[in-house]
Amino acid sequence: MKKISILFLSLLLLSLTPAKAQDEAASGIEFAYDAGAEVVSSYLWRGQYNGGLSFQPDLAVGWDSEHTSFRFGTWWSIGASDWLFRTNLPATDDYNPNTYFVPELDIYATLDLWGLTLGFTHYYYFGGSNFFSFGNIDKVKSLGHTSQTEVSLGYDFSTLLDFPLSVTWNTMVSGDDGYLTDRFVNADGEIDGTWKRAYSSYLEVAYTYTWEDLGLSLGGAVGLSPWRSMYTDMDWYSVDENGQLIDEGKPFAVNNISIRLEKEWSLADDLCSISVFGVGMLNTCNLNKDYVYVNAAGDDKLYVQKLNGAIGMSVWF
Repeated sequence: MKKISILFLSLLLLSLTPAKAQDEAASGIEFAYDAGAEVVSSYLWRGQYNGGLSFQPDLAVGWDSEHTSFRFGTWWSIGASDWLFRTNLPATDDYNPNTYFVPELDIYATLDLWGLTLGFTHYYYFGGSNFFSFGNIDKVKSLGHTSQTEVSLGYDFSTLLDFPLSVTWNTMVSGDDGYLTDRFVNADGEIDGTWKRAYSSYLEVAYTYTWEDLGLSLGGAVGLSPWRSMYTDMDWYSVDENGQLIDEGKPFAVNNISIRLEKEWSLADDLCSISVFGVGMLNTCNLNKDYVYVNAAGDDKLYVQKLNGAIGMSVWF
C-alpha cells in the first residue's frame, strides 16, 4: 500500500495554515501517544473476512495541539489461524500448503487539521516476499511481492458541527494492487493478459451515537468501491470446463454495511479504558447463497465470505 516523507508533509501543511494557528500550535504542542490492543473473534476489514481469532496491538506516538494532531505508529494482527494445519493438499520439498503464517504489520502516519485527516499506511504480510514493493505493477507481480501502500483523506464533522459523522477516502498507490486486462486463455489453459494498476479505492461514511452516561456507543458504516478493485473481486476469474473465461469482477460494489455496539469502562482515574464490542458486517459484492457463509476453515474463507460478525475486547491507555 514511492517513498513519502511524513515529516515533510506535516511541515508543509502547517506552513499553509494561518499564522495565528501556527502560533497556537507552537505554544500548545504536547507530546502524545496511543497504546492499546484488541482481541477479536474474527479479523474483519472493509467488508472482508481477513482471518479468525486475532490479537491486534497498536502503538503510536506524536503530538497534540488545540486544533491539530499527528501520530506515527504500528498496528499488528496476529491470528490463531496464522498457524493453521490443513490436510490432503500436496506438499513439495519447498512448500507445504497445509500450513501458513501470515501475520500483518501496518506502519501508519496521520495528520489531523481541524478535523481534516491525511493518512499514510504501509501494509506488510509476513507470508509475502518483500517488505516494500515499489515500482510498476508488472515488476511487483513478477517478483511476487505482496505488500501495499495506501494514502487516505477524511473529515470528521463532529470537530466543527458537533455531529458524529465521518467520511474517509482511501486509495492504494503502490504494491500488489492490480489486475489483468485483455484477458485470454493461452495454449497452456492458463489466464494471460496485461497487468493494470487498480488504485483500489474505498469510500466509507460512518456515524456513531454515544450515550456518555452509560459508556455505550452504537455505530453504523457504509463503504463502497467506485471502480474495479481489490474490493470488487477484481481477480475473481477462472477457466471453466470448456476452456472459457469466467470473470466475476465488478466495476462497482457496496462492500461494507456494518453496525458496531460497544460498552466502555474507564479505570484508575482514566488511566486506561476497557471495552467489549460486537460487530456485524455485510458485503454485497458478488453476494449469493454460495458466498454468504463458507463452511470451511481458515484461508478458504478469506475475502470470500460475505456475511460476517465478530465479538471482541479492547484495552487502551
